[in-house]
Amino acid sequence: MLADFPEQAGLAREILDCEHEGDRIAHDILHRFADRESRLPFDSADAHALTSALDDIIDFTEEAADRLVLYRVEAPMEQAQALTTVLVDATTQVAAALCGLGGGDDLSVQLVEIHRLENEGDRLVRSATASLFEDGIDPMTVIRWKDIFDSLEHAIDACETVAHVLEGIGLKRRRR
Repeated sequence: MLADFPEQAGLAREILDCEHEGDRIAHDILHRFADRESRLPFDSADAHALTSALDDIIDFTEEAADRLVLYRVEAPMEQAQALTTVLVDATTQVAAALCGLGGGDDLSVQLVEIHRLENEGDRLVRSATASLFEDGIDPMTVIRWKDIFDSLEHAIDACETVAHVLEGIGLKRRRR
């Protein structure tokens, strides 16, 4: 969406649709885990934490897309594009880790990469925020972009939360 924004602003609607579908899936997962008959590959608290963190990734991503449209952003900032690249890379690692979780694979490569990407996201957000205060940018523009940067950062942080939950699940599995 950001690569060709504002020409691709319509993708915000598709992202919203994905967010709604994600909410539905999260609800279904949590409902199944509430069923005591269900056999879980890990405990229900971990299932809840993992589902919630995955939902947060989608929620914050949709929030950033929505803000781009609501704030009538005319062109993306380079820093926002860099943050979305980090977010895409982090979610790719999350997806790979989730695939490996079912097979009992060692997830350490993906989890370390997610942590590295989160640190990169933090660095980019600090730099992006600082850039807003250079060259006397209009205060309303500062507020808009700060909100967008924060939403992208929260989405990346949620990827790291997923990594933490997966690390916890892995530790519990090794103890068994």
